[in-house]
Amino acid sequence: MIPRYTREEVLKIWEPENKYKIWLEIELHAAKAMEKFKIIPTGVASKIRKKSKIDVKRIDQIERKTKHDVIAFLTSIAEKVGPDAKYLHQGMTSSDILDTCFNVQLKQSANILLKDLDNILISLKKKIRKYQDTFTIGRSHGIHAEPITFGLKLATFYEEFKRNKLRLKSAINEISTCAISGAVGTYAHLNPSIEKYVAKKLNLKPEPISTQIIPRDRHAMFFSTLGVIASSAERFATEIRHLQRTEVLECEEFFSVGQKGSSAMPHKKNPVLSENITGLARLVRSYVNPSMENIILWHERDISHSSVERNIGPDATITLDFLLNRLNNVIKNLVVYPNRMKKNMDALNGLIFSQGIMLKLTQKGVSREAAYKTVQKNALKTWKNGSSFYQNISKDKFISKHISLKELKLLFDVNYHKRYVKNIISRVLK
Repeated sequence: MIPRYTREEVLKIWEPENKYKIWLEIELHAAKAMEKFKIIPTGVASKIRKKSKIDVKRIDQIERKTKHDVIAFLTSIAEKVGPDAKYLHQGMTSSDILDTCFNVQLKQSANILLKDLDNILISLKKKIRKYQDTFTIGRSHGIHAEPITFGLKLATFYEEFKRNKLRLKSAINEISTCAISGAVGTYAHLNPSIEKYVAKKLNLKPEPISTQIIPRDRHAMFFSTLGVIASSAERFATEIRHLQRTEVLECEEFFSVGQKGSSAMPHKKNPVLSENITGLARLVRSYVNPSMENIILWHERDISHSSVERNIGPDATITLDFLLNRLNNVIKNLVVYPNRMKKNMDALNGLIFSQGIMLKLTQKGVSREAAYKTVQKNALKTWKNGSSFYQNISKDKFISKHISLKELKLLFDVNYHKRYVKNIISRVLK
């Protein structure tokens, strides 16, 4: 990713220095295990650890000649270590290093993403509690439906991100495997206990069965989960973008001192952060399809997945990390306008209470069809001329025969709609 959308913490995970350090750890853990099984002389792993040094420039230089990154890495280590380097990589294949390292990097990145999700949950919880009783209009198809509270609206996102956290934990578990099984996964020149030892040292699990590689359905599930999380973030961003529209303006992104909204129009305050989140979410989702296609490889392995993963591994995790941090910033600094929410809720002159009247008529013995037709007739009158829906209903003789004015007033009481809001939010925040 370009620096504009990159945070340093995740970027470091994908830098060559960290990658080669992980490669070296894998090789050293494998060597230590080989010592235990008398495959190589005792003490070799310690000697290599003391003498080895990561030199990224030298590795790149060697790779330009060998056209093979793992051989270039091993050659550069051998230059520092000397004759003992011949004991590295015994019975192993490049994918043992590459795949195990890739999973370590994905896990390291995902652990940061888990923290990002925790921060979003903390910020949302504060806003939910603050606006638990703040009425706003619920909308379906973009049209006013019935009253809800802004805290309840935010609670839907809170529950969704709780699910996302569980999904990510499951995805981490999915890719937390290690393969040290040799050229075609048969351990022909290895002992399976070496893989078990390395896996334990790296806090991974041995891959139950690999070919030359770790099966890519694991990675497809991981990147799919990132796509779901990005989509949840975009859902929130889209909500803010709609609510910040001039004719709605129920909330808006914080506009900092000195910030400019438009090069042409000085009055503009645009939801640029939410729009940015929307764009970045599209990117994260775009990485899902190639991860799915990576599942289908020839026989025990081909290399068609490699170039894909060199791109989507860092790009997907770096982008999602940036996106989630930006979303948290939007939530924390969100400017909310309760008075505008009330004004918008009242804009339809009481039409939002239509369902309660229809249901009351059915409870009084009127058929649902007749009740719907009668209420809709009065509603359309309000739609047409902007008259008071309450006045139209109260003057309707058919309705008056079944519903008293006292009952009618209760049906237009907005507080009726938040009877269970506290219970719902308590259920979500528990």
